[in-house]
Amino acid sequence: MPEVYILRCGDNSLYTGIAKDADARLRAHQAGRGGRYTRARRPVALVWRCKVATWREAMQFERAIKRLPRAKKLALIAASPQGTDEAGRRRSRYLALIR
Repeated sequence: MPEVYILRCGDNSLYTGIAKDADARLRAHQAGRGGRYTRARRPVALVWRCKVATWREAMQFERAIKRLPRAKKLALIAASPQGTDEAGRRRSRYLALIR
């Protein structure tokens, strides 16, 4: 199952992405093998993630999150205990936050 995730970069900016395994992708970002954006803004920390059923849903969710203003992204992160929701149980509440 793909995961949509948000990283907090070293300059306090937020980066949103999708991956099959968010933990492995986080390690790649930390090692400088991730996206160009995070490569220049290390260290990075995983602050939020949500598993979704399909890649199509993951891409749609990622696109919706990337279009949010920073304040709404922070609200999305704050709405989840410990910043992560591996089971994706609260996805409908997240979707309500971003609309």
